[in-house]
Amino acid sequence: MTRVFVSGCYDILHAGHVQFFREARAQGDHLTVCFASSDVLWLHKQRRSSLPDDHKRALLAAMESVDEVVIGGGQEEGLDFKEHFLRLRPDVLAVTEDDKYGKLKRELCAQVGARYVVLPKTPPQFSPISTTQIVRWIQAPQEAPLRVDFAGGWLDVPRFSRGDGYVVNCAIAPMVSLRSWLYEQNAGLGGSGAWALLNGRDGVTSELDLGVGWQDPAIISETGLCVWRSGQRPSLELKTDGSLVHGRLALFWSGQPHCTPDLTDGARNYDAIVQASRIARQAAWQQDYLLLCGAVRASYEVQRAEGMAPLPGDQAAARHETLTGCHPLAWKYCGGGFGGYAVYLFSDQIGRDAACKLPGFRAVEPYVAPH
Repeated sequence: MTRVFVSGCYDILHAGHVQFFREARAQGDHLTVCFASSDVLWLHKQRRSSLPDDHKRALLAAMESVDEVVIGGGQEEGLDFKEHFLRLRPDVLAVTEDDKYGKLKRELCAQVGARYVVLPKTPPQFSPISTTQIVRWIQAPQEAPLRVDFAGGWLDVPRFSRGDGYVVNCAIAPMVSLRSWLYEQNAGLGGSGAWALLNGRDGVTSELDLGVGWQDPAIISETGLCVWRSGQRPSLELKTDGSLVHGRLALFWSGQPHCTPDLTDGARNYDAIVQASRIARQAAWQQDYLLLCGAVRASYEVQRAEGMAPLPGDQAAARHETLTGCHPLAWKYCGGGFGGYAVYLFSDQIGRDAACKLPGFRAVEPYVAPH
């Protein structure tokens, strides 16, 4: 009989483990699986076990390809299974290609004359997933807000970050879920960041991998009306409940979707963006609504200089007369602009609600997560 031995945390069992156990057992006639005890998991991963050890042992033992299950309790990192290995003296120690403790395990195999077998990466029979991904999926919220940005857009993109700049933005409701998305897509409201959060992914990393900035997942996770320091990753300076803009916010759909990554390398006035961000920061600290409107207007001027089409309310827009009597004080494109939604700030809720009776406008409110 050829005895095969494998070890690992196996904290949350998934189909990838099933495939690995099958392929490991194919190396011989008998498979022993050793999993790290709760104490070892805490010591080396700083993580509580997902199940009591006896429950985990029973689940592993119930698998068709597993013949024996032992619990590793050794304190040496990467070799918590050593005592069982030396006692059982298996013929094969099977590991995956990404095993981090190859040198130690090869030396251990030499002590008992076992073969050290690295199983090649075969096409996965199931969508690849990790324990960390499963934990994030379990912890993922059922709903998430989207966001509007008032000033400092692009200063969250690492290569455009400025030490003297800020990003000022606000989470908004109605919220979205994987089953209900009440907004247009590709719209400049941070939808990709919300989608990552709802799917249990690290939103900041997901956005940076797209070559854009971190502001969307940062504010969607934090909620409220926030001031962030420009930089490589999110750095929160101020969080408020958003009451400054309650009853005064509306979105206008431009009728054209946009793709922020495609706009990243466009020419724009970063000095003016920084100046607008500093005004918005001051407005947030002082809770000065009119000053915030000034920062939004300054941000819109930068957008118009980039070549974005005029928005309703702008004297250059064909539809400016439609907002007569609604008293909008400021407006700008959300996200990268050139389409998508625009955010409007009104003098009061009466004006906001009147505007939302017009085509393309809808009311939104600041959202702050309850404690």
